[in-house]
Amino acid sequence: MMGAVRGDTTWPMGVGRRVLAEVDSTNAEAARLAPGLSGPEWILALNQTAARGRRGRVWTHPAGNFAATLVMRPTESPDQVALRSFVASLALFDAFVAATGRSGGLSLKWPNDVLLNGGKLAGILLESAGTREGLSYFAIGIGVNLAQAPGRDMLEEGALRPVSLLSEAGVTVTPEEFLDLLAPAYARYEAKFTTYGFAPIRREWLARAAKLGQTITARTSRDAITGIFETVDEAGNLVLTTPQTRHAIPAAEVFF
Repeated sequence: MMGAVRGDTTWPMGVGRRVLAEVDSTNAEAARLAPGLSGPEWILALNQTAARGRRGRVWTHPAGNFAATLVMRPTESPDQVALRSFVASLALFDAFVAATGRSGGLSLKWPNDVLLNGGKLAGILLESAGTREGLSYFAIGIGVNLAQAPGRDMLEEGALRPVSLLSEAGVTVTPEEFLDLLAPAYARYEAKFTTYGFAPIRREWLARAAKLGQTITARTSRDAITGIFETVDEAGNLVLTTPQTRHAIPAAEVFF
């Protein structure tokens, strides 16, 4: 590994660790394994043959990049469970700090991306099964450009440029090493979330938020809203203010 890795690499108690040479997707594997799990488990794939991102988009998986899913069976209501996307974002932030020894250039983009020097370094994909009363399982899929970034031809118009940890920070980290940084970081924030609720997670996320107080555009399935990124509210909604009104947006693509 180039550069010192700092931080706690003690694997969290009661959490499984499964490393696969190849799988279709770690989120799909999580769905298959969930019924037989006795506790939360991280599933890391060194290669994915059918990786996917948000809204069914193709997610490329060049050699050396990170693709893993944390699968669990939470007891909270589905809307509360979904707030773990912010927990995962904070854990990723800390894992990158541990890998590089610095936080400069890192920021969090609503709803679930991590940026480095303004480019997309990591993304999070949430999937679940169950009813409005409760979930049978919940999966947090995480993709990180550790070694390589996908080409611009893979991007939608207006999307942020992809970057890799190697190209932007000059640090080489293997997927297994990164998992050993991420899992303890996630466990720390998970404990805070389950003990104190979303409020402290929200405060810490906002302290690392990209473009807070600046003009952004949120594109929903119906329209696009351009306004000032005021905050994230207690339900995890993006709050934009425009000259006409204040919008609380539960789901959207954000463009800078």
